[in-house]
Parts: sequence; structure tokens; C-alpha cells
Amino acid sequence: MTQLNLTLNMTAGGPEASAQVTYPPRSAVIGWVLFDWAAQPYFTLITTFVFAPYFATAIAPTPAAGQALWGYATAFAGFLIAFFSPVLGAIADAGGRRKPWIAAFGALLVVGSAAMWIGRPGDPSVIVPVLIAFSVATIGAEFATVFNNAMMPNLVPPEKIGRLSGTGWAVGYVGGIISLVIVLGFLAANEATGRTLFGLKPLFGLDPAMHEGDRMSGPLTALWFVVFVLPMFFLTPDHAAKKPALGAVRQGLSELRATLKSLPSQPNMATFLIANMVYTDALVALFAFGGIYAAGTFGWQTIQIGTFGILLAFSGTLGAWLGGKLDDRLGPKAVIAGSITILMLACVAILSIDRDTLFFVIKVAPPVAGGPLFGAPAEKVYLLLGLFIGFAAGPMQAASRTLLIRLAPEERITQFFGLFALSGKVTSFFAPLAVSVVTAVTASQKAGMTVLVVFFLAGLGLLARVRQ
Repeated sequence: MTQLNLTLNMTAGGPEASAQVTYPPRSAVIGWVLFDWAAQPYFTLITTFVFAPYFATAIAPTPAAGQALWGYATAFAGFLIAFFSPVLGAIADAGGRRKPWIAAFGALLVVGSAAMWIGRPGDPSVIVPVLIAFSVATIGAEFATVFNNAMMPNLVPPEKIGRLSGTGWAVGYVGGIISLVIVLGFLAANEATGRTLFGLKPLFGLDPAMHEGDRMSGPLTALWFVVFVLPMFFLTPDHAAKKPALGAVRQGLSELRATLKSLPSQPNMATFLIANMVYTDALVALFAFGGIYAAGTFGWQTIQIGTFGILLAFSGTLGAWLGGKLDDRLGPKAVIAGSITILMLACVAILSIDRDTLFFVIKVAPPVAGGPLFGAPAEKVYLLLGLFIGFAAGPMQAASRTLLIRLAPEERITQFFGLFALSGKVTSFFAPLAVSVVTAVTASQKAGMTVLVVFFLAGLGLLARVRQ
């Protein structure tokens, strides 16, 4: 493979000097991109569309209790991720290598996901083990992603970082789509009909009454990760080792303390991390409550929500790919700002829709029980707005990690990705909590969703203060 070369011209009070920076072959980039493909089914199948709803409705005693228990496990894992991400990132920067960390945390993802098979319906004895497995897998997935992100600056020249990040997100979305189609179309069946979304009997003789198709999403996620993460280990070069493990721990912790103390003197970086915290909170809540809002407004069930998820992932794929190109052309800050604006306007538009009303004033026919999929006008508009949300969410997340790369010193990139993960997790409960509180106080889903507009607006205002 032909290697990519970048020549940097540097002038330091004398004659112009040239330094040759050599980047690895295209196969190394492909291996890195496939990490997103390998990891995305965990977020698509386990945390969003298949296992989480199954846990709340079939394993837990009641859906409300299931949502609360799942939320507690999510919060516990999020707390550990927020606390340890910058610490482990600093240690990795001092030690040099990333792949051993990815392997270790990838193993947690595999073990935790595979263990979710034990989640038999209606069996209270499996609730705690399933929640432990979920927490372990979540920690593994998030930490492995931190260290994989930190490999980016050494794979392509700076002017191609945006395209690399966007391509990774897009490929990840495609992996999520395919895994979701496999589960809904071939494995998970309706308990009453015994048929999958494609009208087939489940493969491998999976028992619909025992929800074995839903439970299979865990082992499938584990197997998928093992198979598709291998190219990254074989093809993508790692950083050279700098220090032995003990020395790396000491230096890493020392550098982290110095970095945290220096943040007040780095207002640009601090402002970006706070902005990322605010608009990421809003996005987390939007995805968390989007399906619930649709179910409450239109009475959508699993098939409608699953189909909605597939279409949303398709739009996210296109958005992430185009966003990566715009990132390199316009810069990541412009891409993030544009994405937040689209998300904010989509939220406002969603608030204007009801079962029989569009844009607050236009009366339309409501959904009919047993009618065609997305047959009502309000459902069609909601679906369209969902596509806009998916289209904007991918670029926002991809451009956020490229903006971090442009702001952070290269020698501490993993440490700053740890702080980036911290900013995305430390208050990730706040926007969903705010939505829940407002909804409870007003007894209105619309009033609760209004909170997200405020969060997006605040994030956009903070982002405007960041100098790229």
C-alpha cells in the first residue's frame, strides 16, 4: 500500500526546515474504522432498541420498575466511566500503547454482552446478574472507545481528521442497522404470532415464548465485536511503548493533576468541554425519550419503534459521512453548530405535533388501530423529523471528537479524550432528569420535551465562545 506523507514547513528564527511525517497505509485506516462497526451493535441492540425494552417489559416486575432499575445500572456505569476515563487516559498517554487497553475493555464488553442471554422472562433471580452484566459491558464499550479515539491523530494528516471521524461514525451506523435487521428480521419473534418482523420463524429454533430472540442480541453483540475488531488489532499500528506499567501510572497521574489544575488557564478547552457536556446531555435525553414520546402520542409498539430506529440509523449514516466532508472543509465547530441548530428546530417541530394536529393548528386524521405502518399524517411528519434528528446527530458527535483533537496537545490526546468522555457522562443524567421532573409536574409530555430546546440552545451559546 502507498503510504500517505505530510510535509510540515517550520520556521524558527532561521532557514526553513522540513520534517517528514509518515502515516500508515490505507489498510490501517480501514482497521481503525471497523472498530466503530464492531462496537455499534452494543449501543443499537443492547442499550436502545432490543434488550433494554425487553428487560423493562419482560424481566422486571413492571415496566416502571424496569426503567428505574435499568436507569440505576446506567447511572452506576456512567459514574465509573466519568471518574476513571481521564485517569486511564493519562496513564495510557504516559505508557504509549492503546491496544492493550482496547483488548482488556473489549473483553469486558464481550463477557458482559454474552451474559445477557441468562435474562429469562419473568424470573426475578436474573435481574441483578443481568444488570451487573449490562454495567460491565457498558464500561467495556465506553472505555474501549476512549482508547480507540486516541489513535486517530496518527492515522491521517490533520486536514483529513474530520473525514476519518465521520467515516467511522457512518460505518458504525451501518453496522448497527445490519445487526438490528438481523435481530428483528430473523431472531426476535412476536410472542403471540411466533413470527419475526419479516414474517419468518426465528432461526436456530429460538423460542418466542421465552424471548430467546431478544436475549440472543447479547451473544450476537459479543460475537460481532470479536470478529470485526480483529482488523484493528492486526492492521492498525499502535503507539510505541514509552514507560513500564508502574512508571506510566505514576507519570500519568501526575500529568492528569497538572492538566486539571491548568484547565482554568485554558478557557477555550474548558468551554468546549462544558459545551459538549450540555449538548450531549440534550442528545442523550432526545434519544431516550423519542421512542417514549412516540409511544405515548401515537401508540407505537415494538415493530414501529424498531422500524423507526432502522430508518433513523440510515439517515445517521448519511449525515455522518457528509458531516465528515464538511468538517474538513468548514471545520468541526461549524458542523457542530449546524447540527445543534437542526436538532433544536426538530425538537420545536415535534412539540407542534399531536395525534390529530400538525404545527399546532392544522387538523389531520389521527392514527387508526390496525392501520398501515406510519399511515397517519402526524406519524409521517414525526418520522420525517426523526430522519432529520438522525441526520444531525451523527455529524455532531463525529465533529465533536475532531474538534477535541484540534484543541488538545497531541502528547496528551488520550487524557483529553478521557476528559471528553467525562464531560459526556458526568451529568448525562441531568437532561433526562429535567425532562422527567417537568413532565411529572405539568403532566405533559410536550412540556417535558421543551427542556431539550433549552439545553441545545445553551450548548450552542457555549460553543460560540470556543475558538477553533
